[in-house]
Amino acid sequence: MEIIISSNRNKPIYEQITSQIKGKIMSGELQAGDSIPSMRALAKSIQVSVITVQKAYEELQRDGFIDTTVGRGSFVSAVSRDVFQEEQQKQADEHLRQAAEIAHAGGIKLEKMVEMLTIFYKEGNHES
Repeated sequence: MEIIISSNRNKPIYEQITSQIKGKIMSGELQAGDSIPSMRALAKSIQVSVITVQKAYEELQRDGFIDTTVGRGSFVSAVSRDVFQEEQQKQADEHLRQAAEIAHAGGIKLEKMVEMLTIFYKEGNHES
């Protein structure tokens, strides 16, 4: 499993790990039951402390994305579709909030933003 850590980002390393693993689960790259690297193995491969990876794994487990069993390791949990949709909704909300702030500051009318969102949404769903 490839995780890319950027030291130039404002986001803490554990959050970078968490968001990339969530992304792999949400995209289907990681499926329910798939094992993820041990904390030590991942820490070694991306050259960060085990405590940093532990914090990421604890957050993933708390949010219902992975299950960890002592002696067995960590696995993608059989998370309901609702959890994935809730996570995606949070991401969409944040992006839309940022877009609305930019539009408001730039004097772009709401109608134009709705039109643009409709186009982007249909393109993403390959609708006509």
